[in-house]
Amino acid sequence: MNMIGIIASGRKEGNTAFIVNKMLEGAREQGAQTQSFSFSDLNIKPCRGCWACHKSDQGCVINDDMQKIYDAMEYTDVIILGLPIYMGQMSAQGKIFTDRLFARFSPRFSPYFKENAVKKQLVLSFNQGNPNGDLFKPYIDYTNQMFRTLEFNVKEVPVVTDLRNGSIHDREDLCRNLKHLGSSLAMI
Repeated sequence: MNMIGIIASGRKEGNTAFIVNKMLEGAREQGAQTQSFSFSDLNIKPCRGCWACHKSDQGCVINDDMQKIYDAMEYTDVIILGLPIYMGQMSAQGKIFTDRLFARFSPRFSPYFKENAVKKQLVLSFNQGNPNGDLFKPYIDYTNQMFRTLEFNVKEVPVVTDLRNGSIHDREDLCRNLKHLGSSLAMI
């Protein structure tokens, strides 16, 4: 079992990193091979909308660190995408990652659809400061549906809330639940 975590936050050791890394820790305890990518360590540019990726088989023409993620995605079974909610939606880093998937994946209704559909297991892990887990539910549901349209197999959509009050490190129940989720993903 191969699993990658993508930390779509500019904060290297923030809440999103903690959440993704706890899930990966649980997966490693079950023997999974894991790797994580943190936007704070990467140079990934936004999609240019140049369509070069669909005009030939060369893929994305932007030569940046997204190429590392593309390569890792080829050999992974499960992707954990950590998305902090900023201003009611995923972070800018999450949006850049999502837009750059265009170079690899197109939905069935697209003229650029190729039979090599994604078929990757995906965990969309959202986190927010607000304690109301339903506050951004319409956006979270929209994002879930978007990834399903791209034919990702969305397995879980955990939403970690109330991150303004106290340290995430002190929430033992959360740590246990995240590791358990990672463990269960490793046994898919």
